[in-house]
Amino acid sequence: MSDVLQSESKPVTHEPLRAYANDLDAVMAETFRLFSRGVGDRRSVFRTPTIATVGAKGAPRARTMVLRGFDPAARIITLHTDLRAGKIQDLAHNNATTIHVYDARKALQVRLAARAHLHTADAVAQASWAASAPASRAVYAVSPAPGTEVSEPPQLPLGEEADFRNFAVLALTFHTLEWLWLHHAGHRRARFEWADDGALRSTWLVP
Repeated sequence: MSDVLQSESKPVTHEPLRAYANDLDAVMAETFRLFSRGVGDRRSVFRTPTIATVGAKGAPRARTMVLRGFDPAARIITLHTDLRAGKIQDLAHNNATTIHVYDARKALQVRLAARAHLHTADAVAQASWAASAPASRAVYAVSPAPGTEVSEPPQLPLGEEADFRNFAVLALTFHTLEWLWLHHAGHRRARFEWADDGALRSTWLVP
């Protein structure tokens, strides 16, 4: 996990060593707090995590998405997506996903391993659609489908042309969380794993 960050030029933070840095329960609580903050804070790096899927031919594919919801009790991260997007085909083939966030200012990296579930035309999707701004809904009316080759950039549809049929809520239930903090006084790395019955195993790792 930390190979890329372990070079001679690796970034570190010189902020004071936080109390949670030596407490696994506190590390998880702080990480959950950062994800919760990312839902509403546009300045937070947790607002725009990288989501990776596995393509039909086994190649990894990653993209930045906007965090729309976080449920710490259920360990669910929610995002919005177009049903015609390539990631939907990836998830139909393999619903395993990885979520990655890196805060360069804090020298903090978080990775989650999760399983994806799509909400389409159900109560979850309808509630998310209703809560979305008109400009956000408009992109789901774009034609042709996302990823299609075109001769010139397509025009953004008007808000009233929004198409709910193309809208989905992507719910990612994570079962593993890895946390890495690069600090001048000593790096910290931890892993949290949840079994199918919800039992949690927490451990420190060598950075």
